[in-house]
Amino acid sequence: MSEIDQNDECQLGTEIKPQLFENKVIEAISTVFDPEIPVNIYELGLIYNIDINGMKDVHIDMTLTSPACPVAGSLPGDVERAVKEVEEIGGVSVELVWEPAWSPDRMSEAAKLELGFM
Repeated sequence: MSEIDQNDECQLGTEIKPQLFENKVIEAISTVFDPEIPVNIYELGLIYNIDINGMKDVHIDMTLTSPACPVAGSLPGDVERAVKEVEEIGGVSVELVWEPAWSPDRMSEAAKLELGFM
C-alpha cells in the first residue's frame, strides 16, 4: 500500500476537483432542451467548449442547430441560468458561435438513437 503525503494529497485534490466541477456544469447544461427537439442540448452537440478558470468562472461556447432557430434569443440565457445554479459557481458567460457549423454528426449516439438517426 502506498502512502500519500500532504503535498500529493493537495495535488490530487486539484486534479480531481476540476473534473467533478465540470461534470456538475454538464449536468446543469443537460437540463436545457431545445423546445422543438426531445433531447437536451448537450447530447445534441450544441455545446462546443466549456472553460472553467481557477475562480470557478465558467465560459461556454455553444451553437444552435440553425441560425434561424426560433429560440436563438433565449437558449443561451437558459444555459446561463442553469449553470448559475451549480454550487460554488463564479460567473457564467455563454457565447453563441457559428463555426464550425452544427451537423447531426455532433450528436451523441443516444441522441441519434432517440431522433431516429441510427
